[in-house]
Amino acid sequence: MLNKVKVFLEMIKFEHTLFALPFAYMGSLLGAFVMFGEFPSWAQIGWVTLAMVGARSAAMGLNRLIDRAIDKKNPRTAGRAIPAGLLTSKEVYIFIVVSFVLLFIAASQLNALAMKLLPIAVFFLVFYSYTKRFTWSCHIILGLTIALAPLGGWVAVTGEITWTAFIFYIAIAFWTAGFDVIYACQDTDFDREEGLHSIPSRFGVAKALWIAKAFHVITAIGLSALFFITDLSWWYFAGLIISYLILFYEHWIVSPKDLSRLNTAFFTMNGVLSVVVFVFTLIDLVVM
Repeated sequence: MLNKVKVFLEMIKFEHTLFALPFAYMGSLLGAFVMFGEFPSWAQIGWVTLAMVGARSAAMGLNRLIDRAIDKKNPRTAGRAIPAGLLTSKEVYIFIVVSFVLLFIAASQLNALAMKLLPIAVFFLVFYSYTKRFTWSCHIILGLTIALAPLGGWVAVTGEITWTAFIFYIAIAFWTAGFDVIYACQDTDFDREEGLHSIPSRFGVAKALWIAKAFHVITAIGLSALFFITDLSWWYFAGLIISYLILFYEHWIVSPKDLSRLNTAFFTMNGVLSVVVFVFTLIDLVVM
């Protein structure tokens, strides 16, 4: 049983929850302070956490299930749980259903808007995995899906969506799209051979890296806008400066001729960035 749990956690890359969970918490913090001038309750944070775990687990399970035939052909992904025979499709189906149940329970404990938006969230969680079969904008659709985390955090504590929440949503959407473009560069040749769509396979690695930079400029603009349209002060701004340096480093260590440090750019740097922005936002609100 313990080995099976380890396989499931590896399948969904549970450690990558660090990408989106800090921003979900940040959405909750900002929403509570902007709308009510207070911290969210521990109960709200707990339900946001459960919703995030359920949503991300369902999304990753769906992705692995939907892409199992593609993963088996790709040498980079052939060792994943389903193509390697470590998990059956039936087991993953059950895992997905349980994950969606967790998401439903969490949303039902928050507010009416969270429940109304739940079908939209489920649609994006399912739809994304099919997009690389027909459009190179799949990275943007992934971004719009992952960015539901901060938007969901905001909705969870406020019960509404404002322009501030939407700006935050777009900033995180393009942050995700940018690093996903970088990650997709390693599969450029395979995607072309299999007729799969991505920005690197459509425009080439060199142009793809420039597009990723443009996406992250949008992220920088969006996160900077929060400094001016909220009561966030210099602690938050300090966190932004660090995050911009991380983004710069992320792009500096990869090039069309050298993708050897791609995993550092994708996994390490983006995990650090989300934690940094959240921590400095929290400090800012605590000392306000």
